[in-house]
Amino acid sequence: YLGIDIGSVSVKLVLLDEKRNIKQSHYVRHKGQPIQVLINLLKGIPLAEVKDIAITGTGGKIVSEVSSIPHINEVTAAHLAIENLLPEIKTLIEIGGQDSKLLLFKKSSTGIPALSDFSMNSICAAGTGSFLDQQASRIGIPIEEFGEIALKSKNPPRIAGRCSVFAKTDMIHLQQKATPFHDILAGLCLAMARNFKSTVGKGKKFEYPIAFVGGVASNKGMVSAFESIFEIKNGELIVPEYHEVFGALGAAIFAMRNGGNG
Repeated sequence: YLGIDIGSVSVKLVLLDEKRNIKQSHYVRHKGQPIQVLINLLKGIPLAEVKDIAITGTGGKIVSEVSSIPHINEVTAAHLAIENLLPEIKTLIEIGGQDSKLLLFKKSSTGIPALSDFSMNSICAAGTGSFLDQQASRIGIPIEEFGEIALKSKNPPRIAGRCSVFAKTDMIHLQQKATPFHDILAGLCLAMARNFKSTVGKGKKFEYPIAFVGGVASNKGMVSAFESIFEIKNGELIVPEYHEVFGALGAAIFAMRNGGNG
């Protein structure tokens, strides 16, 4: 069973067997060529053995329309992944390239986590992975090294996180003052975590344990920032093994259910 997630920044694939074991998982930045990247990834999948496929993500809608592959929304995909991978989770933070989500769960009578509330970011990308990509590019830091560098900071400055334009202004000012890069990057992570809490999480009650998924969850600086902003104790913020392909995992589970019913 194959799950595909095409986002604004990357293409994700997850291949499940009959027992829901992950046989393959792929996360590839598409650099504006999602269809070509998807085609290349599918060459490594034993398609003759695939019983059913489902797709999610903003870019997945186009593929669904031209291929008749079922498309499910990202909230449903995340819910299915939580239900099957992390049923003890009560709060889910998901941050991708250009969107961020907050999902809240409660236990149902069957013991399966039921979605009780959710919210998403506005069209502004200030609180998403693209925000971090842009700022890292500005100061010449590879995004893959962003998190490790940010963790070196002992005194992160306060940076505006509501708007990338304001953040850029703050960063220029800090650079003019010869502020170390690791402090600037840590300040950016904290700004993004505060922005998530005050916009996406506004008026919501965060219950523990919390899972953090999406490509941004690979950034250790962001993990540390969320722990700081939410005053999370050790073990209360979980970054699951397959966090970067979480949506594709949910789509694969949907494909399994759909195939089983069909």
